[in-house]
Amino acid sequence: MRLEVQNCSKRFHVRGATVPALSDISFLIKEGESVSLVGGSGSGKTTLAKIIGGLFPADSGQILWEGKPQSQFSQKAWARHLQMVFQDPFASLNPKLSIRTQLEEVLRLTRSANARETAVALLESVGLSAEALPRYPFQFSGGQRQRIAIARALALRPPLLIADEPLSALDQDTQDQIVTLFQTLQKSAGLTLLLITHDLSLAQRLTQRVIVLESGRVVEEGPVNTVLSHPQHAYTRALVEAVPG
Repeated sequence: MRLEVQNCSKRFHVRGATVPALSDISFLIKEGESVSLVGGSGSGKTTLAKIIGGLFPADSGQILWEGKPQSQFSQKAWARHLQMVFQDPFASLNPKLSIRTQLEEVLRLTRSANARETAVALLESVGLSAEALPRYPFQFSGGQRQRIAIARALALRPPLLIADEPLSALDQDTQDQIVTLFQTLQKSAGLTLLLITHDLSLAQRLTQRVIVLESGRVVEEGPVNTVLSHPQHAYTRALVEAVPG
């Protein structure tokens, strides 16, 4: 697989003013890579993730999958290539539907011969069991809901997973469990990961390459250990210096 972001820009209109969110962003992700987009609040990370995910369009530039523009894919076809895991798993799951129903709705798109069996396998891949199937999102802890959200994202077997601040709503112990889960999926399934985070230590634990955004612009990019150990840009240095202890 090959995902390419080419010269993407985005502006929002707020109270009569035009606010730039992204300015001429370009980068490439290849199969098996793990890449993090880091930056503070308002840097444009989530906006860019949503554009890549197809949730809204860029004002200019384009997203390419294997050289083919995003605009040439249907929504369903694009979803087969990449899926998103959001910050709040409770908000991303339907509270009125059982876990079985939510997983099987996605699995119908794959024409799975045995949806229940596949749903159980998905749950087991994220450390849960068939006991979760008849239950509803409110019956799970935050960490369990995030595991379910990851299982649902994996149901279409996407080559690329976009994780947007996936640990922010979780306590420290649960964060560690989800990090271990991502590491396992990367090794066992060869998962390609785009991580959106403000947490530099998480970027270092889960990704090989880091892209630093400041006010919608890329200010630094490179191997994560190199960039965080020897930051070249003042903004990156400020982010590194702000990490506790």
